[in-house]
Amino acid sequence: MLTVLWDNDGVLVDTEGLYFQACKRVLASVGIDLTLEQFKEISLRRGESTFVLATDQGATADDVERLRKERDRTHAELLAAQSCVIDGAEEVLRAIRGQVRMGVVTSARRQHFEAAHEKSTLIQYMDFVLTREDYTRSKPHPEPYLTAIERHDLRRDECIVVEDSERGLAAATAAGIDCIIVFSEWAKDGVFDDALAVVDSITRVTDIVRRRLSAR
Repeated sequence: MLTVLWDNDGVLVDTEGLYFQACKRVLASVGIDLTLEQFKEISLRRGESTFVLATDQGATADDVERLRKERDRTHAELLAAQSCVIDGAEEVLRAIRGQVRMGVVTSARRQHFEAAHEKSTLIQYMDFVLTREDYTRSKPHPEPYLTAIERHDLRRDECIVVEDSERGLAAATAAGIDCIIVFSEWAKDGVFDDALAVVDSITRVTDIVRRRLSAR
């Protein structure tokens, strides 16, 4: 059975801006002005922590852990304060439900994933969810998708990944899975040459999935 593996942040829920705000606010407390370009390069492209900027300025491991806890608290508060569901996301999930298996494979920690979906109804469509606690190495490493394949007995050629970032595409490609990129403002400077398709709206994913189903 065809399985669609969804990234979460930037694909199903519009949370990248809130995460940027949380990182920026916490780093400002130690005199670091995190720019949007730095955030995109470090977090969205490389999949690293923006706290590397604090480490570069002499922050200790204890300092970084304190900043991380404050960032996580701030991010959770921002997520809980509003609904972040991307327009059209539930429409797509509803349209393909029953025709495919679906799961979320996210780099978000479970605390933040649950906060982002506290006001959403999207999880009812999913057969499984993998968060950051379910694997050791995050995207762009392929481990998140390889974990999904192994844990849920999936075949690479019967999966499609839906992502929005270069690191997500890199993870899917390294795992040997076709990847659709949903284009967003956060990834407008990205290079997505290896993608199966690049679409400007999540609503276009429905047609791609149905074409894959009809070709089986």
